[in-house]
Amino acid sequence: MSAQPYLEIQADDPERARAFYTGLLGWRFTAVEGLPVAYWRLEAEGLRGGLLERPATTPPAECGTNAFTCSFEVDDIREAAARVERLGGRVALPVFAIPDTCWQGYFLDTEGNTFGLFQVDANAR
Repeated sequence: MSAQPYLEIQADDPERARAFYTGLLGWRFTAVEGLPVAYWRLEAEGLRGGLLERPATTPPAECGTNAFTCSFEVDDIREAAARVERLGGRVALPVFAIPDTCWQGYFLDTEGNTFGLFQVDANAR
């Protein structure tokens, strides 16, 4: 069985969330009509997903995720981490080395969702 991933981002403020991910990763979103909830299809190279208004209350602050956490590759982890904060996100776990593999960091988007960013680097230490 082949399981192709499809990610969904839940947002209290979908417009704010779309602006965040467009500014950070260059993603585009297209509204999908005829669904029982407001929904935007995510358009990004090699990625399938969508964004919707959060259908339930968010977990309390500082409690960690109760979901899969997705990480996205970037060319410059330090610049991307700074851009997260400029766009209204926060650092959840500062950038650290996964030896001989990559630099990794975890962040909170404008909606409180945890996600990761990584930069491949065989010399990471």
